[in-house]
Amino acid sequence: MIGKLKGTVDEVNEDHVILDVHGVGYLVHCSGRTLSALPGAGEAAALFIETYVREDQIRLFGFSSAAERDWFRLLQGVQGIGTKTALAVLSTLSAQELTQAIALGDKAMVARAPGVGPRVATRIITELKDKMPGFSASEPLAAQVAGAPPAKGGAAADAVSALVNLGYGAPQANAAVAAALRGAGADAPTEKLIRLGLKELAK
Repeated sequence: MIGKLKGTVDEVNEDHVILDVHGVGYLVHCSGRTLSALPGAGEAAALFIETYVREDQIRLFGFSSAAERDWFRLLQGVQGIGTKTALAVLSTLSAQELTQAIALGDKAMVARAPGVGPRVATRIITELKDKMPGFSASEPLAAQVAGAPPAKGGAAADAVSALVNLGYGAPQANAAVAAALRGAGADAPTEKLIRLGLKELAK
């Protein structure tokens, strides 16, 4: 199984790149965002790879980051989403933007991707809100979504901890506090974030 390729860009096409690795040209399907970030022909590049093996073909999908590859895998776990739609979502939204949209339940943002209507966007948010990659207790998603540096022991982290202690799951608590931060500001006290977070969770 191929997990990563390092080589030289041979040519970039509309939906794939040919990466020359020691004389072997690998055809790698990529999102538009990844393709646009690649260097020109003849220059070195590296891609994280997801390998799909079928009875009649082997397809390689390449990503500029491990986070993008993780989202590609997760998106295909949603009913009705295949590789084409998953790439369309990742062409429209970066991994960070997708994390933010799902954390905040922003269906309109997810629905910007070609082929993703309101129903599919709702399904993506509903099915993936508890599976978002990159969450850790030391780096609350609330801080990431709000664009603020993680503050261990800060108001946002304390508010998330309080909501978790009340029985809410960590991803839901982080999403609620993220929304509270957007409305109340980064300097809001813990008590206010908890109160606003509970309102978000009650919606």
